[in-house]
Amino acid sequence: MRLSRQTIGALLGAGLAAAGLGASPAVAGERQQSRAAQAGREPIVIGHRGASAYRPEHTLGAYRLAIDMGADYIEPDLVSTKDGQLVARHENLITDTTDVAQRLEFADRRTTKVIDGVTLTGWFTEDFTLAELKTLRAVERLPARRPANTAFNGLYQVPTLQEVIDLARRERVGIYPETKHPTYFDSIGLSLEEPLVATLRANDLTRRRSPVFVQSFEVGNLEDLDEMIDVRLVQLTSATGRPYDFTASGDPRTYADMTTRRGLREVARYADGLGPDKNQIVPRDGEGRLTQPTSLVLDAHRAGLVVHPYTFRPENEFLPTDLREGDPAHPLYLNARGNQPRELALFYRLGVDGVFADNPDTAVAVRHKVFRFRVRDARR
Repeated sequence: MRLSRQTIGALLGAGLAAAGLGASPAVAGERQQSRAAQAGREPIVIGHRGASAYRPEHTLGAYRLAIDMGADYIEPDLVSTKDGQLVARHENLITDTTDVAQRLEFADRRTTKVIDGVTLTGWFTEDFTLAELKTLRAVERLPARRPANTAFNGLYQVPTLQEVIDLARRERVGIYPETKHPTYFDSIGLSLEEPLVATLRANDLTRRRSPVFVQSFEVGNLEDLDEMIDVRLVQLTSATGRPYDFTASGDPRTYADMTTRRGLREVARYADGLGPDKNQIVPRDGEGRLTQPTSLVLDAHRAGLVVHPYTFRPENEFLPTDLREGDPAHPLYLNARGNQPRELALFYRLGVDGVFADNPDTAVAVRHKVFRFRVRDARR
C-alpha cells in the first residue's frame, strides 16, 4: 500500500519518540544524538562499493562517481589473489561480477569450494594471479534490478587496494575497507591482515586520525588488527546468524548477543565502531513495514562506539514496504525508486554517525536537509 506523506511523517515521528527523540521529525533530541552531531560534525556518507546504484560495484568508475557525489569514504571489499595481492571484489567468487565465464582461456579454473560453510561453484580470485585478474573486466552484479548499469559492463578492471587508495588520496576522501572471509583466507595461506597492514603502512595510513576505517563480520581478525595497527576498526553485525570464526571455533555467541549492552561493551574492547544491519536499528514487521526503533544506537554510543548502519539502497525491492512508491502491478515496480530519502532522514535523526549508501548523492542531499533544519531550528 502506498502511504501518504502525512502517514509517513507520522511514522517518522513515532519512531523518533520511541527512541527517546521526542515527536518532532525535524530535530533530533539530545539523548540519541550522534557523536558527530554533538561535536558539530555531520554523519559521514560511505559510498557502498562506490556508487553501486549507478555503476558496476567495486570499480574505479563506481568509486570516482561516489566521490563526485559527495561521499566522505569509499568502501572496497578486500579479497586475495593467488599471489597475495588485495583486490576489491564483493566476494572471492567472481562469476557474477566479472566476464570470467566468457573467457575461454580460464574455463578450466571453474571449480567448487566451500566458503564459510556454503558450497559455491564458479571462479575465485585466489585461483588467479593479479596479472590474470587484470585481464578480466567488471560487470554489473544485479543486471535484472539495475539494467542501466550494464551499459558500463566491460569498461573497468578489477582494482587493487593500492589503486583505491591512490584515488582516495587524490580526491581527499577516506577509505573503508572490509576484509572478506578472513577465516577462509587464513585456511588457504592467504591471510588478509598482513598485506592490508603493510599497504596501509606504506601509505602512511596507520594512525587513529588517518582517514581509514577497517571493518569485518568476523571478530578474531579485528582483534588481531587491533594489535597490529592503530586505525579505527568497525565490527559488522547482521540481523541473523553469528561471525563465521565463532562458528568455526564452536563459540555459541550470535550477532544478537554481540549487540546487547554487555556484548557491545565487549566489542568496544577491540573496535571503535559498530556496523549493524539497519534492521537491527529499525526492525520490519512480517509485511516489511517499519516498526519502532530499538535502543541499539543509544546502547552503542554508551559503550563508546560510533554507529554506521548498512545498506541504504534506492530501489523498491530493498526499501521497507511502507516507503515503496509506484504501481505494484507494473513490471518495473521493484526496480523503481521509492521514498528512500524518508528512510535516510529517519536514521539520521535516530543519531547514527554514518551510513553505507549505494547512491551517495541522495544520502548527501538528505543529510544536508536534515542538518540544515537542525541548525535553523536550534537558532530559533
